[in-house]
Amino acid sequence: MGVGAQCPGQPTSAPAGALAPAASLGVPAMRLSGRVALVTGAQQGIGRAIAIALGRDGANVCVNFLDDRGAAERVAAEIRTHGGKATIVAGDVARSQDVAAIMAAAAELGTPDILVNNAGVFPRAPFLELAESEWDHVLGVNLKGGFLCAQAAARAMVAAGKPGAIINISSSAIRGDARGVHYSASKAGVLGMTRAMALALAPHRIRVNAIAPGLTDTQQPRYGNTEEQIAARAQEIPLGRMARPEEIARVAVFLASDDAVFITGELIHANGGAYLA
Repeated sequence: MGVGAQCPGQPTSAPAGALAPAASLGVPAMRLSGRVALVTGAQQGIGRAIAIALGRDGANVCVNFLDDRGAAERVAAEIRTHGGKATIVAGDVARSQDVAAIMAAAAELGTPDILVNNAGVFPRAPFLELAESEWDHVLGVNLKGGFLCAQAAARAMVAAGKPGAIINISSSAIRGDARGVHYSASKAGVLGMTRAMALALAPHRIRVNAIAPGLTDTQQPRYGNTEEQIAARAQEIPLGRMARPEEIARVAVFLASDDAVFITGELIHANGGAYLA
């Protein structure tokens, strides 16, 4: 039977935009079964969606949060409804002592197989008014925090003699943002860090990749923008809307899984074609 040939009794087509069942694509329904994942900044937004998606695909997840324990508990509870284990841990990824505590909490589930460096901040500020303290804060969380967590997770993976996947969340702002020079610099740094770490960790079978989300329907773009401004920006995207957090999460699950076993050092843009406009 040739490529694309119709099997007898097979439905002629799926509804427009529907995802084919995993089994029909030859993909196991639980690609991450038994693996341990740590997601930083997972109390809300993209981090929340990634933590839940990893859990839905079989991973046991450590949910890191900064200041909203209730939100983190709700994320963990949802993960448990899918049959996985989940724990939560407070911590500022820019502080090495906090990162040590975060890793200890994750270790209660086992040696991490997956790290998602999602924690990030973006306080808008005009360049001519940007304070040194704001620069240090943003670079500390977005770049230094990713380094500290990745180094700690990679050390644990290497000590256990197991392969792993590190996923860093960059941003479409690597192209520049007039009110986010500090943010753009940090997220461009994440890309460089991703590529260098991929080379450094490849001998240990640890893959390192990055995702650059475009405008996404979370609280983050609403800091410093009106709903009208956000809607206008969304209309400029070729696909005509903002991304949903769950759509970014699917990319993370793919990169964490064995479906991406030969992919490392890459940046995946998930921005609805915004770079084409």
